[in-house]
Amino acid sequence: MRVAISTDGSSVSPHFGRCPHFTIVDIEDGKLTHRALVENPGHQPGAIPRFLAQTGVECIVAGGMGARATTLFNEQCIPAIVGVSGEIETVISELVKGTLVGGESLCSPGGGKGYGLDKTECEHPDNDES
Repeated sequence: MRVAISTDGSSVSPHFGRCPHFTIVDIEDGKLTHRALVENPGHQPGAIPRFLAQTGVECIVAGGMGARATTLFNEQCIPAIVGVSGEIETVISELVKGTLVGGESLCSPGGGKGYGLDKTECEHPDNDES
């Protein structure tokens, strides 16, 4: 299975559309077989789901994603696991073990464009809590 993880530095990005990169991993028979870091192609409606589908991605992992983005990924037959935070290495380990659990999206409606608001950042909690 090929999975894309929204990536900001060494952590899962809280908002998939505004992440600088995606970590793409291939997991086969409970093992990591391939890993690559790819640049985000841009945050236009439908562009990221199409781009990731063209690279063979079968699942997207992110901190947050709006309903419109989830629909666009579903149209590409790519399920989204949201509400994920933490280090990329930990997320990959959980994916390999089959133990990754998502939750509620870390981004609320209006966190990006398309809701009559023009924000550059989502209103998600900081992940800097130690």
